[in-house]
Formats: sequence, structure tokens, C-alpha cells
Amino acid sequence: MSGALNHPFAAALQPLLAAVGATAVAPSEARAEDVLLEWDGAPAVAVRLPHLSSALDRLLAEMVRQFDGRPLTELDRAEKQRVVALLEERGAFTVRHGVETVASALGVSRFTVYNYLNRQEKG
Repeated sequence: MSGALNHPFAAALQPLLAAVGATAVAPSEARAEDVLLEWDGAPAVAVRLPHLSSALDRLLAEMVRQFDGRPLTELDRAEKQRVVALLEERGAFTVRHGVETVASALGVSRFTVYNYLNRQEKG
């Protein structure tokens, strides 16, 4: 980090920003859509959030990591159901075409993803 991003608050935020795919920018470079965070009443850092479609890609990549790096298409049915449950908890299906994207990543139909979601609601 450089310049205004040397603030200790900005440094403390880095692991969180990396986890959600956001970036820190100097308050002087903040855009209207950025989230400006203050420290002791003064702007400390602006957070630029990722687009939702890239957030879904990151969630899917995280699922691959959680399942030992195996391609999601190679998971068994119970594991795929667990992936869908985890993605639901993280809001993946609020993204436009989320079900279609997840179905493609899992190598199943949209109908199957909806069945997993319905089974989850009943359980």
C-alpha cells in the first residue's frame, strides 16, 4: 500500500478485502459507489467492492479449495448438495443467473440445483 493507504486501518482491512475481492483506494480517489471508511472522524480508506458476477466466481473458486482442489463436477451428489448449501448461505443465488452458473460449475442441470435448494429448505 502506498500514500494514504499506509493508514493502520487500511492495513488491518487487507485480509478481509482480499477475501471478498474488494480493493482499498485512497479516500481522495474514491468514487461515488465506493464505501468510505473513517477513523477517528477522518476518512482513512475507501473500499471498492467487486462486481457481483466476479463475486460468484470467487465463491465457486472457494468451493474448489474447500473440497481439496477437486473440480466441482467430480464431487459426489452429497458433496454437490453441500456446495449448494454453502453457496446459498453466502447469497450466491441472489446474483442474476446464479443458479445457471452454479449448475454449470457443478455439471448438473438447473433443475437439480433447484432440487438441492428445495431439499435444503425442507431439511
